[in-house]
Amino acid sequence: MELTQEQRTRYSRNLLLPEVGDQGQAKLLASKVLVIGAGGLGSPVALYLAAAGVGTLGIADSDVVDLTNLQRQVIHGTPDLGKPKTESAQRKINLLNPGVRVVTYPTRFRAENALAMAADYDFVVDATDNFAAKFLINDACVLAGKPFSHGGVLGFEGQTMTVRPGVSACYRCVFRDLPPAGVVPTSAQVGILGAVAGILGTLMATEAIKFLLGEGSLLTDRLLILHAKTMQFREARFTKNQDCQVCGVNPTIIQLKNYE
Repeated sequence: MELTQEQRTRYSRNLLLPEVGDQGQAKLLASKVLVIGAGGLGSPVALYLAAAGVGTLGIADSDVVDLTNLQRQVIHGTPDLGKPKTESAQRKINLLNPGVRVVTYPTRFRAENALAMAADYDFVVDATDNFAAKFLINDACVLAGKPFSHGGVLGFEGQTMTVRPGVSACYRCVFRDLPPAGVVPTSAQVGILGAVAGILGTLMATEAIKFLLGEGSLLTDRLLILHAKTMQFREARFTKNQDCQVCGVNPTIIQLKNYE
């Protein structure tokens, strides 16, 4: 596609990059990314993907904006209190870049709608904050063959990895099953430093852009872990588990179910 003059100006710093240029920018403009969760992780993901010129963003979240969200969920503001997060996110994205088409899903990502919701997208971002959603997203993306970025944050720590179904290990290859209820505390119990969510979300947006461009090495078969107190990253490497319940040789998970 031929870029307009407005697009050339808006994305001029992208175009200067040899890894992007006109051809790469055209790829981004034609791409579609589904962001599940418009909170601490989803906020920077959506804003940076919109700024980069990803043509279509799907935003899925069933919650409304709460005052406690604003410490880390930077896509929302005080005037958005009580409004659906999808509505707030759509407005901020289009203020930043009116050329981005935003599709909103003000509902939970569930087994009943997961495959239909993800079907039209090139890449999925797991920006959720609970294990039930993360395992469902993994299973849905593996079954549908959709690449996705996983992220999680708690306190001063965070982690992220990228999954390419059929090519790399999936989330279940690393974390086989949901942890028992109450074993892992939530951010509502122990807190979360908002900037840590910003760091992880920015990394996840970068992974999505790299995938869409076909550039660089993705975080496949690698779990990147951030310890923000010491500002250290460490990397855990792993391989595809042939006994994985969803992507192994003889999978036992062949249809989706909810894990709440």
